[in-house]
Amino acid sequence: MVENTLNRGVPQHVALIMDGNGRWAKRRLLPRSVGHQKGFERMVSLTRHAFDLGVSHWTVYALSIENLKRPKEEVEHLFEIFRTYFNAYLGMAKEKKARVRALGEIALLPDDLQTLLRKAEEETAVFSGKTVNVAVCYGGQNEIIRAVNRAVALGKQVDKAGFEKLLYTEGVPSPDLIIRTGKEVRLSNFLLYQSAYAELYFSQKLFPDFTNGDLEKALANYQKRTRKFGKTEEQLG
Repeated sequence: MVENTLNRGVPQHVALIMDGNGRWAKRRLLPRSVGHQKGFERMVSLTRHAFDLGVSHWTVYALSIENLKRPKEEVEHLFEIFRTYFNAYLGMAKEKKARVRALGEIALLPDDLQTLLRKAEEETAVFSGKTVNVAVCYGGQNEIIRAVNRAVALGKQVDKAGFEKLLYTEGVPSPDLIIRTGKEVRLSNFLLYQSAYAELYFSQKLFPDFTNGDLEKALANYQKRTRKFGKTEEQLG
């Protein structure tokens, strides 16, 4: 068990945009696929460390729906990396007694990857209290449109609580903190509804270089912030 050197107030839900894998490889004159492989390995380590630090819900942006527009060869490499390393990720989730959930249009994946994700969901469904959300073929705008269409199909108006039950993240609290690596300063269609009051943290590091220590720095930075949710500081006391 990693010693938690952070003070109280560790965010309950942390989401991660893992940007910069391809650029990391390019700078080293390596194929982009090597960068994605290193990124997947980093994702496993960071997820384990997040749970050790007290995070309960962890969401990773593994593959956006827009990423499917990349060159076919790169997309196939991404799928192959997923095939090779996902069982290690699943093993880590089981070790931490965390439920795995797939967020996104999973039907767009090859059949064997759909089976792999559904198997992970089934095998970890017994766990509660901790969640690993894997956003694959995911787009925030698509998620909102899907939820609206589901509400229309129900034939009734829904309030905020009802609408949130129609999202991929049903039953999981909105993220307290969203971390993005790779120097870019945007959400890139990630958790658009859920991020309404999330704190944002942007790292200059490319994802394979984002260490467990960097994660601790991001959480420590979060703890220095005052979350007002539209209220005044006086109201918060």
